[in-house]
Amino acid sequence: MGENRTTKQAKDPRAKVTAAVGGRLGNRIKRAEQALIARKTQALRPFGLTVPQYSVLLLLSLFPDGMSAAQLARESMVTPQTMSTVLANLEKHGLTEREPSPLHQKVVVNRLTRSGRAALKKADKEAVRVEDGLRAAFTPEEFERFEDYLERAIDVLNGTG
Repeated sequence: MGENRTTKQAKDPRAKVTAAVGGRLGNRIKRAEQALIARKTQALRPFGLTVPQYSVLLLLSLFPDGMSAAQLARESMVTPQTMSTVLANLEKHGLTEREPSPLHQKVVVNRLTRSGRAALKKADKEAVRVEDGLRAAFTPEEFERFEDYLERAIDVLNGTG
């Protein structure tokens, strides 16, 4: 006689979790985010970068005058404590440098070094390749709708939609 669903769930705790939350939208969004981060982590590993480190290098490339740790934390969606660790590791490896802001004596700005720009140039090709791989799974029309749906979800969840 075959096992019923309840018996399988009792033997496999993961099955119980999947049955309880597998169909929830938040669970699917989180799984998609984790899959993307895992794939980017794999792509960035050969460059000795984590996804948050890559994010900081990319942001700093957009702001040549530098950014504060607080600005970087907000834009990278990490805590100030996490950003402090990320910046310390990037500086230790010579990819960024910190110096006092010319505008405010209590603010320190972070900038890319020449090595940081070179590392970003190589790593960015792989990060873009990951995103292009995801994009390729959709037709152009599907991808446009997908982006629209994601933006709508963000607006609704932020209370602006």
